[in-house]
Amino acid sequence: MTIFIKDKARILSSLGLGDNLHVISQLYINEVLLGTGFGILIGPHVAGIFDPRSWGSDSRITLEVMRVVLATGLFTIGVELPKSYMWDHMKGLLVMVVPTMAFGWVLIALIIYYLFPSINYISSLCIAACLTPTDPIICAAIVSGTFAKKNVKEKLRHILSAESAANDGLAYPFLSISIYLTVEASTRVAIGKWFLVGWLYQVILGTVIGAVIGLIFSRIMKLSHAKGLIGRESYVVQYIALVIFTIGVASTIGSDDLLAAFAAGCAISWDGHFSLQTENEIFASVIDFVLNCACFIYIGAWLPFAAFHSPELDITIGRLVTLVIAILFLRRIPPLLLLYKFVPEITTWKEALFCGHFGPLGVGAVFISTMALTRLPTPESPPANQAQFLAATLQTIVAFVVLGSIIVHGLSIPFISFGRTVPSRVQSMTITWTMSTHAPREWLSSIRRFGSPLPPYIQSEAISDVDPEQAVMSSNNPNGVEIHGPSISEVMSQTSTVTMPGAPGAAESIDILPPGPLGEVLNRLSGDVSEVLKLVVYLVLMDLTEGVS
Repeated sequence: MTIFIKDKARILSSLGLGDNLHVISQLYINEVLLGTGFGILIGPHVAGIFDPRSWGSDSRITLEVMRVVLATGLFTIGVELPKSYMWDHMKGLLVMVVPTMAFGWVLIALIIYYLFPSINYISSLCIAACLTPTDPIICAAIVSGTFAKKNVKEKLRHILSAESAANDGLAYPFLSISIYLTVEASTRVAIGKWFLVGWLYQVILGTVIGAVIGLIFSRIMKLSHAKGLIGRESYVVQYIALVIFTIGVASTIGSDDLLAAFAAGCAISWDGHFSLQTENEIFASVIDFVLNCACFIYIGAWLPFAAFHSPELDITIGRLVTLVIAILFLRRIPPLLLLYKFVPEITTWKEALFCGHFGPLGVGAVFISTMALTRLPTPESPPANQAQFLAATLQTIVAFVVLGSIIVHGLSIPFISFGRTVPSRVQSMTITWTMSTHAPREWLSSIRRFGSPLPPYIQSEAISDVDPEQAVMSSNNPNGVEIHGPSISEVMSQTSTVTMPGAPGAAESIDILPPGPLGEVLNRLSGDVSEVLKLVVYLVLMDLTEGVS
């Protein structure tokens, strides 16, 4: 831990002079976690500088802020996917979206129904609908980060991005059936409206509208570019203009604007021309980054911390924490482990586990829960019926789960990076011993370095330890022995010289131990411990580290 913290502290010390984006990439902490933390700090519960709930109609403002950010993120995902990706990978997407969402929706509803006795199962389904879809903003921030690009296969990053975008728009049917069953007196009427409005009018019509707009814009821009009427800059400008136009049209007629934005992004880059023209253009990425930062600052200040303990509504911290843990482990991991063999992009159970874990909740959950509130009655105190009780508890539960997901998924990559960093740092140190003798001391012949015994008699000068299990000897100098350890990491490879007692002109102590936290600790050992013991301790620690890795 000390090695990791000390190394990253050097990066933090340059905050005032360096590039903030570079710092974020080095720490593997994305804008989601930083923005939320900053929003909490300046929000009404800490500094009191920024309070979105004091602006008037909290639900309406929150709904529109989340709508714009979500639509922009979904359009970006659609544009950045390879050409005709949705058609070419339809099988895997259908498996990851439909059965996985349905399983998570029903299971989360059961957990909520069990944890909160005053909420019936229909209301639990409504809350679960807000917590079912993967958030595309957080997912994109994770899979497009430095760590993911280095360690996650491209096909996994693409399938996660496409799945998060698709299931966010498909949350409408899950939400609408719950709302209709809650507010409608007749089950038959509720199911009829769910099919006609929830599926045909919202999902299917919204997708068609987005695809048509995207194809029309793509055709117009290709013709304009061929005639020399527009340049690359015009493509970047249309990046944002098309998003606003699409969600404006879809929202006006009451269709699924999120699916419309995603469909428009996929359609406009279907042949790859739009992506080619906007390649290496950072303006759109900067706009997307700024919107994400502003959105999560808003969410951090919006979180209702005071409502997280409301015993009169059966809401307690213990129940909320239990719900977060259950969602993290049961919402996506079990179905993906069962169904990953039907997804061509996922080849091993480890990849399925990774995809199951990285199903964060964030902007999408806040947006869907806020939309649900606009269709529910205003709650009284105390709530008069189940619909009012649902309206009083919905966003409190969703907000706590979103906060937990941001913390867990935002810190997952730094912790994974830390787990890989510590053993590799110690292994990568290059050690050089120099000693003057024709025969090794008795204690030296019993030491195992990286699991390999030293030869009983050393008569040559240099042993190049290229392979931890093998040494190559040379006899250029009969007065000493040098052993060079393997250099695993180019960045952290270090060489130090240790002079053993007994050599002509040598000091009676170890001159230099390898720099770094481990060397500093050993150098602080005083005269109470012999120099031989210091070397033994160092070698034992190296051997233990090799065993852990």
